[in-house]
Amino acid sequence: MEFRPCIDIHNGKVKQIVGSSLKDMGDQAQENFVSTQDAAFYAEFYKRDSVKGGHVILLNPPGSPYYEVTKRQALLALQAYPGGLQVGGGIHPENALEFLAAGASHVIVTSYVFSGGSVHYGNLEKLVRTVGKGRLVLDLSCRKREDGAYYIVTDRWQKFTREKVTSALLDRLSGYADEFLVHAVDVEGKANGIEAPLADLLGSWGRIPITYAGGVGSFADLKELESAGRGRLNVTIGSALDLFGGALEYKKTLAYLQKRSV
Repeated sequence: MEFRPCIDIHNGKVKQIVGSSLKDMGDQAQENFVSTQDAAFYAEFYKRDSVKGGHVILLNPPGSPYYEVTKRQALLALQAYPGGLQVGGGIHPENALEFLAAGASHVIVTSYVFSGGSVHYGNLEKLVRTVGKGRLVLDLSCRKREDGAYYIVTDRWQKFTREKVTSALLDRLSGYADEFLVHAVDVEGKANGIEAPLADLLGSWGRIPITYAGGVGSFADLKELESAGRGRLNVTIGSALDLFGGALEYKKTLAYLQKRSV
């Protein structure tokens, strides 16, 4: 279980937000933390500790008046840590190569692939032709519906698709991607416990690297995630870290997880 850092950018600022609160209308979100440092500061911080595989996420859509300043921050992070970070948020074949050229190791994609509420294999294949399977991360961030299943959500976690997160879906999509990133959106940013059933589902599959994000607020949560995920899941921690105003000490957390990734 490796630690995977995050740099979430909203309205041109590095932030930690409650994931389920994000709204494109008015570029709104419930904020847990707004940094006075730019995205390059965090990229350089992670670079010093040789922590790789983290994600830089643009939380404003391309039509937002804040998109360009958010994109500028993302590019600063990628340039500060070439090859050390992945990038997601509004990625498609026409802009993916720009982010890779700026220093991203991978591009992270949801909405372009799950266009129209289901897997658009034409779009997925075009994306793979453009960037290559080895540089593509599919974001399968999801929310639970009334039937108890987890469904992939798109457009900055605001729209449900018809796609359930199942072993069969993971099997199909793994042929196109190097890794999966999965935010448990309903607990994202709350630091109040993980979605154990989701971690169990992902960990029981475990055929390519998967990064889980959402709800980790303590070492007890990390232990539960390690158990539920059978030690196969990597983990992102945002709002709970002292880097972002939380109670978990970054250095202790990193040391704890490094022992478990050997």
